[in-house]
Amino acid sequence: MQINTNLQHLDGNYLFTEIANRTQEYQQNHPDARVLHLGIGDVTLPLPQVIIEAMHRAVDELAHAETFCGYGPEVGYHWLRQAIIDNDYTPCGIRLTPDEVFISDGAGSDLGNLSDLFDTANTVAILDPSYPAYVDTSRMAGRQIIWLPCKAENNFHPALPAQKADIIYLCFPNNPTGTVLTRDELVQWVEYARTNHSIILYDAAYEAFIEDPDIPHSIYEIDGAKEVAIEIRSFSKTAGFTAVRCGYTVVPEETGLQAMWSRRQCTKFNGASYISQRAALATYTPEGKAGIRANLNYYKQTAQILMDGLRTLGYTVYGGQNAPYIWCRVPQEFDSRSFFDHLLNTCQIVCTPGVGFGDSGQGFVRFSAFSDRKDVIEAIKRMKTLA
Repeated sequence: MQINTNLQHLDGNYLFTEIANRTQEYQQNHPDARVLHLGIGDVTLPLPQVIIEAMHRAVDELAHAETFCGYGPEVGYHWLRQAIIDNDYTPCGIRLTPDEVFISDGAGSDLGNLSDLFDTANTVAILDPSYPAYVDTSRMAGRQIIWLPCKAENNFHPALPAQKADIIYLCFPNNPTGTVLTRDELVQWVEYARTNHSIILYDAAYEAFIEDPDIPHSIYEIDGAKEVAIEIRSFSKTAGFTAVRCGYTVVPEETGLQAMWSRRQCTKFNGASYISQRAALATYTPEGKAGIRANLNYYKQTAQILMDGLRTLGYTVYGGQNAPYIWCRVPQEFDSRSFFDHLLNTCQIVCTPGVGFGDSGQGFVRFSAFSDRKDVIEAIKRMKTLA
C-alpha cells in the first residue's frame, strides 16, 4: 500500500480550521472576553420563514408512507434544476437544459470533486490570493500550479497566463479581495480558454451581491463561454444555507464534460438531501426571494458600514461593493499574521490573515460582512484604540 504523498505537502491545517482553532484557544484562555467574529464568512441571519416551512413540510412527507421518498436522483430533482434555470439563467438570456444543472451539497464539494474529470498532468492557473480549496485540491492531485498574482498595483485583476494553462480557477466576485471583473475583462478570459483549449472553473458563489449592471452575474453571459466554462454556485451565501448544505454546478453540453460529470456524480455522490432541495426550491418563491433580498441588503449595508469605519480610521480597503468581503491593508509595522494576532489579543477581533490565501495576500487581512452588525460597529469602536 502506498499513500498519496501529495497530501503531505499541504499545510498542517486548512486555513479556516486554523483560524477557528486559534480563536477557540484564545477564548479558552480568556473565558470572559467577548470575541467579535469578522473572519470566517459564515452567515448570521436566520433563514426566511418560507424556507423553514418548506423543510418542515419535507420532514412531514418523510413521516408518512404515502409521501415518503428514499434515494433521489444523484444529480438532483428535476423540479429544482428547472427552477434554477427559470430564475437564475433565463432572465439573463442564458439557455440551459435541466440535464446541464447538477445539484450538490455545496460549492466547496464540487470545486474539489471537479478535479476528478481531469488528468493530473494538466497545469492549473490559480489567482494569488485565492480561496484555499483551489490550491489544496490541485496539490492533492499533484498538478503544476501557475500563479496569477493579484495585487493593488493591478487592481487585484489577474493577468492572462503567460504560459498555457489547462484548467483555470476564477472566482468573481472574488474571495478574498472582494473585487469583480467587468464584462470586457471576462471576455478576454473566455477568448483565452477557447484559443488554448482550456477549461474555466468559474466560482460564482457571491453573484447575488452584484449590483453594478456592468458586472456579469454568470460567465455564460459571454459569447462562447458554454464551450469552455463550468459554473459553480451556492445557496450558502445567497440564501444562508451554510448549515443546510445545497449548491449546484452547471456543466454545459458544449464542454464535452457533461456526461463525464454525471457519471462521476452517480458513482461517488448519493445526491443532496430531499429536505435541503425542498428548501432550495422555496428560495424561488415570491416570499423566499423577498426574504433573501432583505438578508442580502443587510449584509451589503454592513459591508458599507465596515468599509466606512475602516477608512475613517485611516485604513486602505478594497472590495465591499458587489461583494461581502473587505480586503484591508495592515499597518506598515505588521504583516498579515502579526496583525491578526494584534487584533485578537488587543481588541478581541477575529479577521483572516491575507497571507493564508496566498503569498500575494501578505500585508492584508480579510474582514467578513456576514458578521452581526452590532459586532461590526463594536469592532470599529475597539479599533479606534489602536490609532
